[in-house]
Amino acid sequence: MADYYGMSRIVGGVAAHQGAWPWMVSIQFPTATGVSHTCGGSLITPQWVLTAAHCFIGQNFTTDWFVMVGITDLAWADSETQKRWIQKVMVHEYYTNISGGFDIALVELDQPVQCGVSQLSECFISGWGAREARTGASYPTALQEAKVCLIDVQLCNSSQWHRGAIKSHNLCAGYPQGGIDACQGDSGGPLMCWDKRANFFWVVGLTSWGCGCARAKQPGVYTSTQHFHDWILYQLGMFRSAGASATPPTWSHQHVSHTPIQQTMPAPTASSISDVCSFPYRVVLEFFSRVQKLLQALGGKKT
Repeated sequence: MADYYGMSRIVGGVAAHQGAWPWMVSIQFPTATGVSHTCGGSLITPQWVLTAAHCFIGQNFTTDWFVMVGITDLAWADSETQKRWIQKVMVHEYYTNISGGFDIALVELDQPVQCGVSQLSECFISGWGAREARTGASYPTALQEAKVCLIDVQLCNSSQWHRGAIKSHNLCAGYPQGGIDACQGDSGGPLMCWDKRANFFWVVGLTSWGCGCARAKQPGVYTSTQHFHDWILYQLGMFRSAGASATPPTWSHQHVSHTPIQQTMPAPTASSISDVCSFPYRVVLEFFSRVQKLLQALGGKKT
C-alpha cells in the first residue's frame, strides 16, 4: 500500500461559486513571503471549527496561525471575509498519527463569526489546491468543490480496496472508478451531505487521508463526526458523557490562549450577511442521531 498522507487538494472538482459553502474555512500561517493555506475546516458554532488533528501535530503550530472565514478565492478577500486568530486547539487524546485514526481536532477562535446561509444538495467535498494529482501541478486560488458518493465501509476495507486500513470511526467517499477525490493539503475540510427531510447540510466527515489521488478502488478516507459526537459536545461544554474523565486531556504546550493584534481585514457589511448564525444546539444533537441512521442504512448496502 502506498504511503499515507494528509489530503490537501480536490481532484476532479470545479470552482465553487462565491459564498457557496459559508461554513468552510481556510487555516493559514504566515511565511517569509506572505501567508500559506495549510488545511480546511468547518464552522460548527460561531466560535469553534472542526478539522483534522494532523493539521497541527508535527506541523510547528504557533499562535501566529489564523483562520479565514467566508473566503472562496484565496487570492483576495471581499466584504464577507472575516479573519479570526486561533485561541485554542484541542486534539483528540488518542491521536498519534494519520494511520492510527482519531484524526479530529477542535479549534477555538478568538472572536465569534457572523455568517449567512446558502443551500445546495447531495454530498460534496471542498478545498483549495491543484486540480490534478501530479508533481508540479499548479494550485488555483479558487475554492474547489466536487460531488461524491458515500461508499460502503466494508467494501472500502476489502482486499481489493484499502485492505483493512479503515478504522471503525472512518468513512469512505468518492467513486469506485476514481477520478474525483481529495488529496494532499485539503486535510480537515468537510464531507457534507444534504438532508432533504431536515433541510440541512450535515458535516458527516473530515478529510483525513488517502492512498494515491483519485485512484480506482482507493476512495478518500474521512473521520466520521458521528463517532466523535460525545467528544465534540464534551469539549464544547454541551454534554458530559457518563464515561468521560473528570479532567479532560490537555495539549499543554500548544493549547495557548492569546490576544494578538488584529490585522486589518474588510469588515462584513449588513447587506452581505443575511443573519447571525444561531447554530442551535438542539440541531447539533439531532444531527448525530440522523447521521447514525444514515450510516446504519449505508452499512447494509454495497456500492
